[in-house]
Amino acid sequence: MEPAEIVESEDKRVACDGDDGPLGHPRVFLEMGNENSIDCPYCGRRFVLKEGAGHAAAH
Repeated sequence: MEPAEIVESEDKRVACDGDDGPLGHPRVFLEMGNENSIDCPYCGRRFVLKEGAGHAAAH
């Protein structure tokens, strides 16, 4: 299944609220963990870690 939208992120922790349109939903915070991407369970938006980003942000 193709993602609804792909968003590049500089952090492995992202927040998604689906924006104001018909895909809007409660704000959720998502963690990529050991992966370089994560899909929002509400709207299907895929967050992809930018190359070289996020390594220093891992706590």
